[in-house]
Amino acid sequence: MTENLKSPLEDVASCCSVPEYHDPVGRDDAPFHPGDMLDGRFLITEVLSHSGMGCIFKAEDTHNQNALVAVKVPHLEYESDPGFFSRFQREERIGLELNHPFILKYVAVEGQKSRPYLVTEYLSGCTLAHLLQATRPLPEKDALKIASLMCDALQYMHAHGIIHRDLKPQNVMICRDRSIRIMDFGIARDDRSRRITRVGNTPVMGTPDYMAPEQVKGQRADKRTDIYNLGAVLYEMLTGAIPFPNENPWAALNSRITGDPLAPRKANPDLSPQAEEIVLRTLQRNPAERYASAAAMKAELDTVGQVRVTGLCDRLQEPAAWKPGFFQRPVVLAVTLLSPVLIGMVIMLLVLLRQRAGP
Repeated sequence: MTENLKSPLEDVASCCSVPEYHDPVGRDDAPFHPGDMLDGRFLITEVLSHSGMGCIFKAEDTHNQNALVAVKVPHLEYESDPGFFSRFQREERIGLELNHPFILKYVAVEGQKSRPYLVTEYLSGCTLAHLLQATRPLPEKDALKIASLMCDALQYMHAHGIIHRDLKPQNVMICRDRSIRIMDFGIARDDRSRRITRVGNTPVMGTPDYMAPEQVKGQRADKRTDIYNLGAVLYEMLTGAIPFPNENPWAALNSRITGDPLAPRKANPDLSPQAEEIVLRTLQRNPAERYASAAAMKAELDTVGQVRVTGLCDRLQEPAAWKPGFFQRPVVLAVTLLSPVLIGMVIMLLVLLRQRAGP
């Protein structure tokens, strides 16, 4: 059920003075600058961010009473990448289909675009990742409320056949008006359409620190995958640490498929046993042992004092030691990654030699 409050985070103390934050621009070679008009509709007013993948601009929608919007434009070199372009198309298609107060709203652009770009509502605030940099861990009440609102959005998505697959603090916006948005549907899956399901041929989808075991194994994700991802975010909000910290990404991925994280109350003794029970239920390696739906998880988050503690914290299994496979050893991995480059150089050399030799 959707919250009817004007300000969903009104009672969340951690969000009482949310700053407006944008990633540093750093470069000045953006495709548009303040004052430029995009497709006769969007008046660019500010460059919000400039990353290796593209730029995000603040703009006014002159076809909608100059409403503030955000315009996401990929760099030209990525526009010709089929995988990247598919992700871009998917994000726009899914975003336009969803209409929920806790999900980023996308703006429809009629007619032919001069180049690929996405338009969304403009949000003033910061991501949950930035909030956690300032306050880590969050008070239990605040973390549970944020997770509850995310469950509300997830339940709506799942009812419409959408699996997000990449929930993480960077994809959650905490707005200055004390509302919240889930963002970025680039690798989301639409169960109603099988035309676009992956970016390229990579079987592993998601962000390593928050991925579910089935994502690590390259297995099919479902709504319980999103519940695990949300559980990893909740674990970080409550303890101040990700579930499986490790400088070696292979070891971290191995840990989540062979064992369990440190009990939350060992990382933060101030947590209630009920909050710990909820987190550990979401992080079960077997999807069947997690909450069956986001609505079921939300129900316990909203009535944490009534949650039955089953002792999950006493049955945690320590992850198995990671042993690098043949293709994960540094030298072998380097040779494997460089092989296509070396082969290309050899081919080019042969072609040049043949041209010099003449007919």
